[in-house]
Amino acid sequence: MTTLSDERLAQIANRFSELEARLASGTLEGEDFVSASRDYAELEPVAKSVGLVAAMREEVSALTEMLSLPEFKAMAEEELATVRADLAEAEHALALAMLPRDAADSRSAMLEIRAGTGGDEAALFAGDLYRMYERYAAEQGWKMEPISASASDVGGFKEVVANITGARVFAKLKFESGVHRVQRVPVTEGGGRIHTSAATVAVLPEPTEVDVQIEDKDLKIDIYRASGAGGQHVNTTDSAVRIIHLPTGLVVTCQDERSQHKNKARALQVLRARLYEKMREAAHGEEAEARKAMVGSGDRSERIRTYNFPQGRVTDHRIGLTLHKLPEVMEGTALGEVIDALIAEDEAKRLAAPNG
Repeated sequence: MTTLSDERLAQIANRFSELEARLASGTLEGEDFVSASRDYAELEPVAKSVGLVAAMREEVSALTEMLSLPEFKAMAEEELATVRADLAEAEHALALAMLPRDAADSRSAMLEIRAGTGGDEAALFAGDLYRMYERYAAEQGWKMEPISASASDVGGFKEVVANITGARVFAKLKFESGVHRVQRVPVTEGGGRIHTSAATVAVLPEPTEVDVQIEDKDLKIDIYRASGAGGQHVNTTDSAVRIIHLPTGLVVTCQDERSQHKNKARALQVLRARLYEKMREAAHGEEAEARKAMVGSGDRSERIRTYNFPQGRVTDHRIGLTLHKLPEVMEGTALGEVIDALIAEDEAKRLAAPNG
């Protein structure tokens, strides 16, 4: 981590003052106003940190000069130790504030959970994960709404997709993507043997229609009769929708709603999120490699976490974190400890990088 020079601090403060003056002038309109407002919002937390660091550096300088005065030396030494410690913390906070941010961090997100290896037990675990994120979302003040679900015969889900809306959802959940493994005795196991099953999780930032424009000519839309659990309307109306995006081959189905139009809208919502993620991956190839070196690629084939029920522990393999509070994690109350540790590790690695 490189300590910023006083000159660089002054440049940031001046840039913030200029933006403040432009916005206060009342002369900006349309796109110019939107752009300046966005720049101001992004720079404001950095500018506050800059002001704090600059003031503390001045205080350190003044106290250092007082050391040469015998009558003030003892007091200056005591205060200097405290201010230097506070300055180190403030400079660290400033470095964090200046780290490049993922443009999608502030967005809501699409959560996809699929049962992996393990048959019925994997589907039950997928259901457990869904409820874990549902409880965590409620704790964060977010809204979680299911978009589509394929229920298992024994409970749980073969696949479930939900939309989570709120502040900085993607920033908090983006490191959840990957393979989640469970070790426990299934309810169907009479011999008490521990089984290992898995479910995959994908967290995709929610795009806007401006981010991803979908042409009707690029879509093949099939309407068919819904099947499986879902109420009396199943097998009586052609309400299920399957959308194939011809240029990429992506396929999305939705049959949860009675209305064909609602199913189509939800399927398009999922398709737009998947297309946006493909665009992000293509545009940030180097960034994706860097992220992989930090806390994992987020690839669905990568085992990221193990939930061991007999031992009551959760282990995140990317950062070597083990918590002996499995019930609390599954209830969503302690999941934040894992998420915060992943975010902290990501920040630490980026601060330590040569260009950090």
